Amino acid sequence: MPSDRPRQLWLLPVLLITVIATAVGGLLARTYYDDPGPSTPDAVVPSSTAPRGAQPGPAKVQGTIDAVDHPLFGTVRELLQRYFNAINAKDYEAWQSTVIRERVERQPEDQWQAAYRSTQDGSIVIYRIELGEEDTARVLLTFHSTQDPADAPQELPEPCIEWSVVFPLILQNDGWKLDASPASASPQHERCDT
Repeated sequence: MPSDRPRQLWLLPVLLITVIATAVGGLLARTYYDDPGPSTPDAVVPSSTAPRGAQPGPAKVQGTIDAVDHPLFGTVRELLQRYFNAINAKDYEAWQSTVIRERVERQPEDQWQAAYRSTQDGSIVIYRIELGEEDTARVLLTFHSTQDPADAPQELPEPCIEWSVVFPLILQNDGWKLDASPASASPQHERCDT
């Protein structure tokens, strides 16, 4: 039996090294093969306006670093993308799915089509998302619109307008919708720098 004792002494360090090597190998494999999940959209740093011929700019809704980091960004971006796509395509039915019922009732299709008949929106950037009380949120964004000057606001009859707006959102049974409030009633707007 005395000859078994030296064998047991070297067995413990070998076993310990094997366990440590297996653990380290497992961690490295986990890191290498780990699924990072859905990728976060790239944040944008708002740049100068698009060249005159490229206005209103890309129709893809983007976000700043602050906006992209918000947990609601994906949901809000998707809602606003559908909203602006509907305006650009003159698709009243698609637009209806993005706003509350009261907005639809206040703007029947004939009025909506007349209001947006020459409008194209682009350069859409979400700057900030803030949660409010009782399933509400506010979204600060900018975008450019091009339109026939006759279809532009009376106070700014320009072919290209840069808008800075706060869109109020509300969570309803069928998801987030664009609400109506004083915040969106008088948005800031100015002629595009061209």
